[in-house]
Amino acid sequence: MEAFVNENHKDQSLRLDAWMDKYQDLSVGFTSRMGGVSQVPLDSLNCALHVGDQIEDVITNRQILTKSAGFRFDAWTCAEQVHGNTVKRVSLLNRGAGRHSRQQAVQDCDALICNESGIMLAAFFADCVPLYFLDPVNKAIGLAHAGWKGTALQIAERTIEAMSKEYGSQPANLLAAIGPSIGVCCYEVNDQVIEKLDCEPPTKQENGRYMLDLKDTNRQFMIRAGILPVNIEISEWCTSCNTDLFFSHRAENGRTGRMTAWIGWKDEVTE
Repeated sequence: MEAFVNENHKDQSLRLDAWMDKYQDLSVGFTSRMGGVSQVPLDSLNCALHVGDQIEDVITNRQILTKSAGFRFDAWTCAEQVHGNTVKRVSLLNRGAGRHSRQQAVQDCDALICNESGIMLAAFFADCVPLYFLDPVNKAIGLAHAGWKGTALQIAERTIEAMSKEYGSQPANLLAAIGPSIGVCCYEVNDQVIEKLDCEPPTKQENGRYMLDLKDTNRQFMIRAGILPVNIEISEWCTSCNTDLFFSHRAENGRTGRMTAWIGWKDEVTE
């Protein structure tokens, strides 16, 4: 059963209902490419500032999503992603970082964690894997961006370690989710990628390359870090197979927008 579903949201975003049904003040989901104002080929809900879109359109798209997710726009908090494994803590002191410009974003990191309400953690994707973390005991959350480089650098484990250090999160109590991303059906890589991954390699194809399952690789790393398999939700959506619904860097030859993954505890509901 697909974990990320749409329930007629105007911005066409997908919500992680299994978590939101249980925790009423939690908002968590992943956007489609639809429901915004950006023009072709970034049509239409591109929320990234680094892909050549009009700044005004990106800000409008972010405002659309933020309201739909149940936050004021000053709650939007994002990082300048670098395909690394640095994890940084967000608090009310830097709430709203990056909502208007890349320069104001949390710099040089690919995972954000926090335990305060009224902060909407956001990250950007167009095939890479969104990783969500929830500690219901300590009310802490995390959001990570895992391309193959971040996966190889074990950003999933680094995020779990940071939540344990900062909030006392116990891995066995954590819930995790792996959102829509490129699937094993479409992600062909070479030896150089496989050699950097600390996991059992897939079978080499006749052409000497491999079909890599980034979602399952991150799942295995989560389990290795102590998260119970039963506590991990995983999306079946492949972004590369579904460019009518999602942006895909690989399928669209790099000229495309970015979806947004988000998670946050709401301090009020915005209608």
